[in-house]
Order: sequence, then C-alpha cells, then structure tokens
Amino acid sequence: MQKRKTLSSDEVFLLSEAIFKNFVNFFKPFPGQKVHIFLPIAKFNEINTQIFVEYFLNNGIRVFVPKVVDQKLISIEICKDSLFETSSWGILEPVSNQDSGIKEFDLVITPVLYCDGLGNRVGYGKGFYDSFFQELYGKPKKNRGELLQSR
Repeated sequence: MQKRKTLSSDEVFLLSEAIFKNFVNFFKPFPGQKVHIFLPIAKFNEINTQIFVEYFLNNGIRVFVPKVVDQKLISIEICKDSLFETSSWGILEPVSNQDSGIKEFDLVITPVLYCDGLGNRVGYGKGFYDSFFQELYGKPKKNRGELLQSR
C-alpha cells in the first residue's frame, strides 16, 4: 500500500492502461458477458477501472458495480447513462440502491492489496467481498497475478 501511494497520477494511468491491455488479451471479454468490477478509491491510487467500464459498455458487455447498502455489498447494473455519487469512503457509486440480484458473473474484478500464491486476496479488511463471494453461484476462478506478471 505504501508503494502504491508513492505513484504519480501519470504512473497510475499508465499502469492502469497496461493492466487493461493485459486483461483484454488474457480474458478476451465478449458481448453478452456479465462483469462485476470495482470502482477505485483515487486516494489509494487504485487502478483506474473506468478504462475497463468504458470498454465493456462500448462492446455490449453487461457491467455491474458494487455498492454497500446496510453494511452489505450489492451489485448494481450500470449503463452509459447511470448516475453516480461519491460515497463517504471516496468511492464513486451508483445513485441507485437497486440490487441486480445477479449471483453468476463471467468475470469479477476486485480491489486487492496483494494475493498469496494460491490467489487468495487481501483487501482492506472490511470483509465485504468475502461475503459477496460466498453468495455467488459456482466458485470464482482466481488469476493469481498472471495478468500483472505478463506485462
């Protein structure tokens, strides 16, 4: 986390673009897929996932983003016209509180501080994604960092 905080906004942007290109080459997303993707906390220099969101929306891929409502992470489907507001945590979230009810995604992209050798993620310790993953149908595949290592 300390190392990430030292990155300039230009470095975050360039690294985000590189990760995005690796993601598309590795996973080859296609129209009709359902992707759940986090929106970044800018003050933590998280990857700029807006690049991903724009690509998905422009290519017929359904996009779902998280929102915490009543201490539970729900999944809200967004479109190009969706309205957003900044949460108390500094995260851009949809204005809507309408949970999509979707429990099966083709891809789930989550924030992470690091992953161990088995692909287990360590986040910020609130447990929202741990609970979210338990509710999903099937067992999500873990990438274990091959995306980052391939650049």
